[in-house]
Amino acid sequence: MKKNLAIIFVAIVALALTITAFTKHNKTAATVGFNHLALYVYDLKVSTDFYEKLIGLQKIEEPFHDGRHTWFKLTEHGHLHIISGNKKDQPHIKDTHICFSVPSVEDFIKKLNAEKIPFESWKGEKQQFTLRVDGVKQVYFQDPDGFWVEINDAKD
Repeated sequence: MKKNLAIIFVAIVALALTITAFTKHNKTAATVGFNHLALYVYDLKVSTDFYEKLIGLQKIEEPFHDGRHTWFKLTEHGHLHIISGNKKDQPHIKDTHICFSVPSVEDFIKKLNAEKIPFESWKGEKQQFTLRVDGVKQVYFQDPDGFWVEINDAKD
C-alpha cells in the first residue's frame, strides 16, 4: 500500500513537472504549473529547522496559523509545505525524493559533514557522490522523517 502511494505521488509530481515544462515551450497549451509539494512529518520544528537551516529554504507565510504547518518558497510560484502529525519512523524509499540544486556539491558535502549528516551515492555507497553521465554530481541523504533529499549541481 505504501509503495503504491509512493509510486502515485512520484507520478503526480512527474506529471506536474512535465506539464509545466511543456507549457513553457508551447504557448497554446493550457497553463498548468507546479504549485506545491507537501511532506507529512513527525516533528514540525525539527523538519522546519532542517529545511530552513541546512537546505537554506526561505519560509513564507502560511494561511492556517495553527502551529501544524510551515511553508517554504521553492520557485516563484512553487512551495514546500511541511505538515505535522505523521507517526514516527515511517519508511521511505530513495526513488521518492525531493531535489535541490546548489552551485557546488563539494561545498554542500562539507556542510553535511559539519552537521554529521550521513550521505550516499545513488547506489548507496556511504559518504560518496554520484557522477551522472551528463557530468552532474549528486548526493542523497534523509531528512529527520526519513524522506530522501538529493542535492546536485545541475545548472538547469
